[in-house]
Amino acid sequence: MKVFQLLTLLLIFGLLLTTNSQAQKIYNPDADAKKDIEHAIQSAKKSDKHVFLQIGGNWCPWCIKFHNFIKNNEELNAQMNVGFEVVKVNYDENNHQTELLKELDFPQRFGFPVFVILDGNGNRIHTQNSALLEQGDGYDKDKVLHFLTNWSPPALSPAFYSN
Repeated sequence: MKVFQLLTLLLIFGLLLTTNSQAQKIYNPDADAKKDIEHAIQSAKKSDKHVFLQIGGNWCPWCIKFHNFIKNNEELNAQMNVGFEVVKVNYDENNHQTELLKELDFPQRFGFPVFVILDGNGNRIHTQNSALLEQGDGYDKDKVLHFLTNWSPPALSPAFYSN
């Protein structure tokens, strides 16, 4: 009887671990990043947004922290949705996105996650080292909000600066 109970507990524990790890899989290893980016560029152009590339992987705790930080903060989530089409680009042991990252001028030099901002025409306008947005063991809301605001389409519009 005790063996059965132990096996049942191990099975339940295993299922909980599997469910929890699946919930944190925010990057799709099977996605076609170039195709996803092209769709995002088309959508961004139509809706006067920029494209926000979050490059990282499910193996990266800071990548998951950033995803959850934005998702769970109403103000940051709104700012992200208003200004950007978001594409999560998977980088892992099976896919280093070699050609794509070369085209983006090697943003992986900053570590992961790394953020690349494209305009509505697909031109890279900024690469952000995410470590500069951290505070302690997480992200700093004011720094992230400042970053999102400063790289949103209105911030780069000449009309914003005319008197």
